[in-house]
Amino acid sequence: MTTEPLIRVEKMSFAYRPGVNVIHDIDIAIEPGEFTAIIGNNGSGKSTLMKLILGLLKPTQGRIIVGGIDTRTAKVSDMARRIGFIFQEPNEQLFANSVEEEIRFGLRNLQLAETEIEKRVNETLDLFGLQPLRQVFPRFLARGDKQKVCIAAIVAMHPQIILLDEPTTGQDHRDSRKIMELAETLNARGITVLLVTHDMPNVAQYARRVILLNDGVLVKSAATLEVLADQALMQSCSLVPPQITRLGLALQPLGFRPALKVQEMATQMAHWLDQRQATT
Repeated sequence: MTTEPLIRVEKMSFAYRPGVNVIHDIDIAIEPGEFTAIIGNNGSGKSTLMKLILGLLKPTQGRIIVGGIDTRTAKVSDMARRIGFIFQEPNEQLFANSVEEEIRFGLRNLQLAETEIEKRVNETLDLFGLQPLRQVFPRFLARGDKQKVCIAAIVAMHPQIILLDEPTTGQDHRDSRKIMELAETLNARGITVLLVTHDMPNVAQYARRVILLNDGVLVKSAATLEVLADQALMQSCSLVPPQITRLGLALQPLGFRPALKVQEMATQMAHWLDQRQATT
């Protein structure tokens, strides 16, 4: 038995003004539970596609179905129950006087019973390790903690999909890793994750599938390694594969394979050294 795609983009084009398409005849299907990265150079159409999936923009041609709902006719409240959006800049998303009120706000918009709201607030504070910060004014927090609060407020609403827009921009390495590991944890819990990013190492480390756009055209939708290891394709879109992937490609004459993670390359290197020692 096959499952219905959670997101279906069908023959979809979009123009901000008549006759000037910025998205051209795209077809995409995203299955429940996928962790997908949307990549492309500036002006490739990533942000526009994101807004179309969210229902903030309506297709000029074709359609987008999210969780069984056509975005062309969907209400904002319908979309909010299915898909959560994490802004690139957390201060654009934070406005409540405390962390717990930030989480509570979205739940009240869902018109849940107060007992259910309090239950979800406490569960979410526990899940994200935010109980000690529950009464803190969110804008006083460090940037990494602000981003965590934004994600927590969305997760509390139990969306099927979370869309992250450049979540590690402006973060140091430690906070970037925390955010991406959090996204990975949520995905392991069954939430479908869409990651819009320029960060190729994060794409390699976390995404299992990549949607590559260039000038509003879908260039490729495939497994992460298949896209990132295609140097000619990446170069044609003004993108550079991660360093570890490029290393594997450079070592192919010695029998190495392209890799996405350092551990994968380390395993290959150890095997190669063992073989050399066995033949000397």
